[in-house]
Amino acid sequence: MNKLIAVVGMSGVGKSVVTEYLESIGWKKLYFGGITYKLMEQEGIERDKDGKVEKEFREKLRKEHGPECYAKFLDPEIKETLKENNVVLDGLYSWYEYTYLIERYPELKLVCVVADKELRYSRVAVRPDRPFDRDAIVYRDISEIENLYKGGPIAYADYYILNNSDKENVINRTDEIIKEIGD
Repeated sequence: MNKLIAVVGMSGVGKSVVTEYLESIGWKKLYFGGITYKLMEQEGIERDKDGKVEKEFREKLRKEHGPECYAKFLDPEIKETLKENNVVLDGLYSWYEYTYLIERYPELKLVCVVADKELRYSRVAVRPDRPFDRDAIVYRDISEIENLYKGGPIAYADYYILNNSDKENVINRTDEIIKEIGD
């Protein structure tokens, strides 16, 4: 049976390091955020530099389709992809998404990447795609915790990866987790 992992964590922790590594060893990545981009494109809505248009669009989707809508939208692709591959979900943000998925995929494992807050903020400030200044990332953190209940999946994760140092430690811990879940 193929494996299903969702990587969770706050912005700047290094979730992409884990998902990119898993992709490099043959896992198929399914990206929650890709749903936003795909649907915006279908509706002729252009992305903006600061992400405000995307944020409004995400909020509209959740209001119209329910707070678990991203999991619902991605569900058919998860089902299909799991037939042939191990799957890593990138961008599970909310408790609603988690509860929707765990009901359908009891084998789902949550892997939470964590890092010290100030380190996260410094990483986000210099990333090439959509950097945020300190005020913007603090606002985003609080909004994700209060509005999406992002703390639920983080607190309830099956495994944790501390990413306060280097990529090698993250990859080594990811390998340990894969062995433990039986890949």
